Amino acid sequence: QQYSSGSAYPSVYLSTPLPGIPKPVFASVDGHEKYETKITTLENGLKVASQNKFGQFCTVGILVNSGSRHEAKYPSGIAHFLEKLSFSSTAQFESKDEILLTLEKHGGICDCQTSRDTTMYAVSAEVKGLDTVVNLLSDAVLQPRLLDEEIEMTRMAVRFELEDLNMRPDPEPLLTEMIHAAAYRGNTVGLPRFCPPENVEKIDRKLLHKYLQSYYCPQRMVLAGVGIEHEQLVQCARKYLLNVKPVWGASTPANVDKSVAQYTGGIVKVSEFIRPEDDFIPFAVLNMMMGGGGSFSAGGPGKGMFTRLYLNVLNRHHWMYNATSYHHSYEDSGLLCIHASADPRQVREMVEIITREFIQMTGTAGEMELERAKTQLKSMLMMNLESRPVIFEDVGRQVLATGKRKLPHELCELISNVTASDIKRVTMKMLRSKPAVAALGDLSELPSYEDIQAALSSKDGRLPRIYRLFR
Repeated sequence: QQYSSGSAYPSVYLSTPLPGIPKPVFASVDGHEKYETKITTLENGLKVASQNKFGQFCTVGILVNSGSRHEAKYPSGIAHFLEKLSFSSTAQFESKDEILLTLEKHGGICDCQTSRDTTMYAVSAEVKGLDTVVNLLSDAVLQPRLLDEEIEMTRMAVRFELEDLNMRPDPEPLLTEMIHAAAYRGNTVGLPRFCPPENVEKIDRKLLHKYLQSYYCPQRMVLAGVGIEHEQLVQCARKYLLNVKPVWGASTPANVDKSVAQYTGGIVKVSEFIRPEDDFIPFAVLNMMMGGGGSFSAGGPGKGMFTRLYLNVLNRHHWMYNATSYHHSYEDSGLLCIHASADPRQVREMVEIITREFIQMTGTAGEMELERAKTQLKSMLMMNLESRPVIFEDVGRQVLATGKRKLPHELCELISNVTASDIKRVTMKMLRSKPAVAALGDLSELPSYEDIQAALSSKDGRLPRIYRLFR
């Protein structure tokens, strides 16, 4: 085909390469899983996991099996401090500014996030800067200076964050913290994720080094990358992570806390339950089926308007501000909960509506609502995995927890296999455990924990009747 600009320029044949233009590189699919997750374990126990993805940018990071659940023998708040101290001065880099300037040369950004069981140091940058990125990550994780002034600045940042947490109009972060404290009282994932105010002054370099010595060892780490060749990543790992002595000295992994999450139930003055790890997929489907949101949420079926918490709760009880299902998943446990909010005068009625929804979960799910929930879950999974940072986190977390990665099509198959009897089975098992309750705000009308427990043990989910002479 010939193309003419209609001016004095000569006609150009689109079938022939343009002069002076580099030869194009095209993405191709060859029928089998070309971009499967590749995993290599180095001699020191560190795992290297990668997934190729076409493009000139990559996301690379180090995930450590370390978080607030491992702080039973330490003052709570160490993981919170380490998150704030990340990418500060190191053996090679004088300051955080120098790290950011180094990354800027490769169009890069860095971030550190801690959860209850994982700490994740990540960098997104151009592929050609991979060597610099892995060198920087190694230095940031294994050679931080932890200067007195940096620790003091972190204390200020932590205090500010704690103050902000209590002043936010959105109570969800605080409720999530409270419900974990109620569900796993004093152990593992029930330990505080945020540093308690009384511990801010207790955490210093000596304590941080003692903790890092136990938990930041190669056997508890994964170097994960998305958008790079596996062999190239392994080569960089060998160069910068194989024979490196951390600034805190030799590792002492024998001191690691290997406690398994112990569900206790209870109330911290919204209902949640434990679920076994094997039932992760059915619970994820149940969570989608319950759905919900705020009373002013906009959208159609794709936004959850046909979920149970919309149809049975928000559509019928106009005075409720919010009713949303949440699913928190961990290596050895998990929670399914419903967060709800309303005017303080209607708290008792709100609690009963939620307990009734929990009881109704034990009925047989309709074929259409179950298929809709499964389709929505698969759709959400696949859309999320379009994003490179999300793939990176998925690869890193799965390899850190299980040593391998289930690919999206395998997860979709597991979701498709969930039946109505699976939903009924996991719900019955869930309701046999004690509930965990967290409540925030004016609680004068909140039913007692015993009444909530009785409602969740009844056939219809109703609270015991109370009789008052005067209101």
